[in-house]
Amino acid sequence: MTSRGGCLCGAVRYETEGPLRPVVACHCTQCRKTSGHHVAATSTPRDGVKIEGRVQWYQSSPEARRGFCPVCGSNLFWDGPGSDLAIFAGTLDAPSGVRLEGHIFCADKGDYYDIDDDLPKADGDHPDITTQVL
Repeated sequence: MTSRGGCLCGAVRYETEGPLRPVVACHCTQCRKTSGHHVAATSTPRDGVKIEGRVQWYQSSPEARRGFCPVCGSNLFWDGPGSDLAIFAGTLDAPSGVRLEGHIFCADKGDYYDIDDDLPKADGDHPDITTQVL
């Protein structure tokens, strides 16, 4: 299975081989600050992602960095511990083939919205939600 995506202006494009993890919404403070809301991301093994164009990386914590387009500012990737690279789901070309499957860091969510769906929710990180690749 091949998935493709990229930034708003087209300066960065990427392609993945293999299955994508279901989408997880992260409501942590860093994701909210970097995106203006929560982040919805899928992931796939890092070694299966090919990136064309220049990605600007920002070291957002000692263990993770965030990748974005230096031209248009589109948030594209979250690169942390483990073998997977998180890909912001909104940057995938349609049809993406992925669905939202859960929420993490709900305890940190913004005070201006509610999480009203019936999907699994965790106050912090939760390996059953974030590591599943189908």
